[in-house]
Amino acid sequence: MSPSEGITLLENQAFAIVVILSLILIGLLVARPSLTTARGGKILAFIAFFILPIAATGFGAYIHLEHSKSTQFCLSCHVMEPYGKSLYVDDPTYIPAGHFQNNRIPRERACFTCHTDYTMFGDVNAKIRGLRHLYVYYLKEIPPKLALYEPYKNRECLHCHAGARSFEEKSPHKEMRAQLTNNEMSCLTCHNTIHNVEHLNKTKMWKAPNA
Repeated sequence: MSPSEGITLLENQAFAIVVILSLILIGLLVARPSLTTARGGKILAFIAFFILPIAATGFGAYIHLEHSKSTQFCLSCHVMEPYGKSLYVDDPTYIPAGHFQNNRIPRERACFTCHTDYTMFGDVNAKIRGLRHLYVYYLKEIPPKLALYEPYKNRECLHCHAGARSFEEKSPHKEMRAQLTNNEMSCLTCHNTIHNVEHLNKTKMWKAPNA
């Protein structure tokens, strides 16, 4: 079990405890309303009917938000299946595949790691886009070819690569550092093979050792 899976398990257990405790206290107060006549009973009722349900709602929303960052969640939609498959292309020129297979990004959060915005409200913006995806998926027609809402920014690449020795000291990156940092030149100018899902049937696939 990975550390992130362990944390998720503990979060789920804590959420279950809060929900069960809330239900037990509510059931007790419904069965014995006379308990609320005393000051302590009123405090208990306030906790049971307000504090614990609010805590459970917030905790549950947090858990589901964290789950929505997982690669498993992103690829649960059939439209995303070929993009998930592209992570296993046996070709290092495929940027997502190279990052995924070499653990340059957390595999359990591969999609979110590269497609969130590394700004103050980046996670919120990413989730808003996710809600838009749900709207299109259920209420509109999915376009035949998926595309980003806006060009991919170097900021997302440099969040990890800036400061790395392989980036700072290796040509041609070190000569183009200022251009890349200022977004005058896109990283995708050179690293231009992304998911390339249209050609997956012509590529060799990598099989993970523990698959």
